[in-house]
Amino acid sequence: MSHILIVEDERHLAELERDYLVAAGHEVTLIHHGQEAMEWLEIHQTDLVILDLMLPGRDGLDICRTLRQSSMVPVIMTTAKVEEVDRLIGLELGADDYLCKPFSLRELVARVKTLLRRQAYFSQSNNAHRELKLLKDSTQVKLGQQTVELTIVEVNLLRLLMDHPRQIFSRDQIIDRIYEDQRIVSDRTIDSHIKKLRKKLQQLNPAHDFIHSVYGAGYRFEPLT
Repeated sequence: MSHILIVEDERHLAELERDYLVAAGHEVTLIHHGQEAMEWLEIHQTDLVILDLMLPGRDGLDICRTLRQSSMVPVIMTTAKVEEVDRLIGLELGADDYLCKPFSLRELVARVKTLLRRQAYFSQSNNAHRELKLLKDSTQVKLGQQTVELTIVEVNLLRLLMDHPRQIFSRDQIIDRIYEDQRIVSDRTIDSHIKKLRKKLQQLNPAHDFIHSVYGAGYRFEPLT
């Protein structure tokens, strides 16, 4: 099941989009405010974003620009503006597709399906026979011929998750496992380490999210194959 984030301030439209996508077999999160969307994306993973251009707090172009600095998640931009310049600006900032309001909800579902299929093919074709590795006696992690430097805490965190692929670890479990000195650490500290580690891993493979957030439960490691 794919997860879709809808960022749309027209609540009725957002709910209709959600209903159609859920009926098509997707899990959906709704957010109606631009700044709230950015805060959500900093600590959660999604398979595709449906992003309105005009939003309170932070507009869609700004969100797309910021998102592309660390993620290649597919983005469909929606807007009531039909001018060619808006369409070109949106695509140049990294949007994968564009829909002008009013649009068919069935067409939206079809475009989501196409983008997800393309993303899956891209990931499989580029990730075959490749494995993420923590280098022995080092603070580096390697994928193919690329490496990135981690902190000691990030190494311990990644090792814990990699040793138990797809197993969900709560924040409390992570704290108990990676801090042997039993220091007092907050959930926000763990979220901050996860955020920084995720960005470093995305340097190795922008098309794959190695660390997934599980709402209300914690985090899990998702290997390439």
